[in-house]
Amino acid sequence: MNIIVQKYGGSSVADSEKIKQIAKKIKEKIKENNKLIIVVSAMGKTTDNLLKLSREISKKPNLRELDMLLTTGEQISASLLSIALNEIKIKAKSLNAYQAGIYTNNEYNHAKIEKFDTKNILNHLENYQVLVITGFQGINQNGDLTTLGRGGSDTSAVALASSLNAKCEIYSDYPGIYTIDPKLYPNAKKIKKVNYDEMLEMSRLGSKVLHYRSVEIAKKYKTIIYCGATFSEEEGSYIMTGIEDSVVTGLSVDRGQTQVNIINLPINYSLINEIFKITTEKSFNVDMISIINANDKINVSFSIVENDKADMDEFLKTHLKEFKDVKLSYRYNLTKISVVGVGMRSSKGVAMRFFKSLDKIPITLVTTSEIKISALIDETNLSKAIKNIAEEFSL
Repeated sequence: MNIIVQKYGGSSVADSEKIKQIAKKIKEKIKENNKLIIVVSAMGKTTDNLLKLSREISKKPNLRELDMLLTTGEQISASLLSIALNEIKIKAKSLNAYQAGIYTNNEYNHAKIEKFDTKNILNHLENYQVLVITGFQGINQNGDLTTLGRGGSDTSAVALASSLNAKCEIYSDYPGIYTIDPKLYPNAKKIKKVNYDEMLEMSRLGSKVLHYRSVEIAKKYKTIIYCGATFSEEEGSYIMTGIEDSVVTGLSVDRGQTQVNIINLPINYSLINEIFKITTEKSFNVDMISIINANDKINVSFSIVENDKADMDEFLKTHLKEFKDVKLSYRYNLTKISVVGVGMRSSKGVAMRFFKSLDKIPITLVTTSEIKISALIDETNLSKAIKNIAEEFSL
């Protein structure tokens, strides 16, 4: 049985006409004697609208109930696509997470897939040409519906393909992976092949092409991912191993960052460790940490996503209330801009070129690894920074 797993994003299934076009595209694949598993996201802005609706009722919705709500979006897409396929004489069946046997841990809103009941899926494929499966979701050991986080349909598709040793194709508005988001830099170049490690860093650093967990799974199982445009025949890009290393392969942008500054902490590293331990337990997304000794005190700075600011402020004020000299301050409307490339491991002068590109652009925090350099800058300087870096590294 030749199985292909395809995933279609929200914009691809945004209305009935697009869904009917996808059904015709699937029919052509069926002619090549393939069995298809189609993973779908919710239509268009459905997930955003459901989140907005929940927050009109509660500022902090119960996470279990929020997952129960959000999973309805993908069920609509799956059933509509299955209806469209059956209408053109393709024997198809839609399955939700429970029916497909997609099992996750118990972490609502950010669950991780633990296993697939592949036997159940394979049995269905004996009787159907196409299975349409809801992405972004699973069930936990209690039988509750869970969601995998934004972009989780990518993870659903890659995990399925890896479990079944099948081909994996991810379809969206773009015919491949680009050095920079074309919406931010229209002259960005398409990359034909991308190394797993590079794609993993780019995804973590703000690239919207793929959810980072999907790349982790693909790397673990050596599953090649093809990324292409839903409604174009232009050849896309491949994520795989064994790619010739570029010094800098791509640039990622992560907007909506806030810098947290904790000034005049006592020199007590146990206290600092405790702060970061608790922030981890509370699932704050802490990044880009700076710790500086100054005048027998410690100043700590780090970045968080702006949506976490109010909760972080409440936590820090409560946890540090006994330290009268400690001051808290915040910087808003910041953006993390990063360059990624496996070739950095063996190339000299990359950091110098990166910071030269940001000359006269104030940088508030920096973080690096073997294959990435990130800087936190003001949102107003983003366009200039992208242009300068793109020109420096021929992106």
